[in-house]
Amino acid sequence: MKYPSVKVAKFLRRPNRFIAHVIIDNNEEIVHVKNTGRCKEILQEGTVVILEEAKNTKRKTKYSIIAAYKEDVLINIDSQVPNTVVYQGIKEGRIKEIDGITKLSKEIVYGNSRFDLCFETNERRGFIEVKGVTLETESIAMFPDAPTQRGSKHIYEMIKAVEEGYAGFIFFLIQMKGVKFFKPFEIRDPEFAKALKLASIKGVTILAYDSIVSEDEITIGTPVEVRLS
Repeated sequence: MKYPSVKVAKFLRRPNRFIAHVIIDNNEEIVHVKNTGRCKEILQEGTVVILEEAKNTKRKTKYSIIAAYKEDVLINIDSQVPNTVVYQGIKEGRIKEIDGITKLSKEIVYGNSRFDLCFETNERRGFIEVKGVTLETESIAMFPDAPTQRGSKHIYEMIKAVEEGYAGFIFFLIQMKGVKFFKPFEIRDPEFAKALKLASIKGVTILAYDSIVSEDEITIGTPVEVRLS
């Protein structure tokens, strides 16, 4: 996915989940944050951040934070892009575990959940739930960075779908390069980790891919090892 217009700024502070103060062109400005997660290990005072300029000129904030540098690694923190990146990756045949696609749809309701993607091949029909990962510690990618009842609910619904004959995928898009492996952040959300392990046992495929990230683009990268134990 390509961002049409970006600018470099310096992060100052984040008073709430939705906005942040940055220095841009030597002026302090309030900007939107395209991620309601904590991102505390990324968004620290002095961090170099990447802003996307809003297309809507009537919007209260002219820019949104979409990425930030953590040391020398650029991390995309835009929570709105993972679905698009995975969708494009499947369409381009870059995700080997999901191939032979004859139909690919977005936002499909199943049971009490809405899965991000639905696919069909000549042999099967299935669902894909996409999770964007921005948390990294010592080159280990982890999810979630905050407890998520909604995330656990999606996993249990996916288990149900697999039990009813559908193919099921939980896809973790790691929005950076350079991680060694992925694992659920069990200390932060033990219920999510428990659900993910059960899903793997029940036949849900757990995938993780990293991303190729630049200041104005993010695309699907390569597979990353998943460790559930």
